[in-house]
Amino acid sequence: MRFEHRNQPLLAPHHYRRRVLLHASYAALALSGSLAVGVAGYHWLGGFGWIDSILNASMILGGMGPVDAMHSAVGKLFAAFYALYSGLVLVGVAGLLLAPFMHRLLHRFHLEGRREGKD
Repeated sequence: MRFEHRNQPLLAPHHYRRRVLLHASYAALALSGSLAVGVAGYHWLGGFGWIDSILNASMILGGMGPVDAMHSAVGKLFAAFYALYSGLVLVGVAGLLLAPFMHRLLHRFHLEGRREGKD
C-alpha cells in the first residue's frame, strides 16, 4: 500500500479505484475478524446466546457501548479488554478508509501549487 511520491503525477482513476477497494477490503477484513473475536468471547465467556453475542460485539465495535451486562468475572474482563481493543480498531479502520482520499486531496493541492510556481 504505497502512495505516490509528491514529485509523481496523480494516480490514474482506475488505479485509484483499485487502491480505494484495497483499503476497503483490508478494513472489512479487520472488522469481520474483530467482530468474530467479540462474538466468540461474548458467547463462550459471557454465556450469551449467538444473537445477543452478535448484538453486544457489534455495539462495542461500533463505539456505541454494550447492551447487556456481563455477570462473571472472566466475562467482565473480556468485555473490558474487548472495549479497549474495539476503540483502537474503530480509529484504525477509519484511518484506513480515509487514507486514499486524504492522500489524493493533499497530493492534488501540492500539484496545483507546483503548477502556479509556489513550489
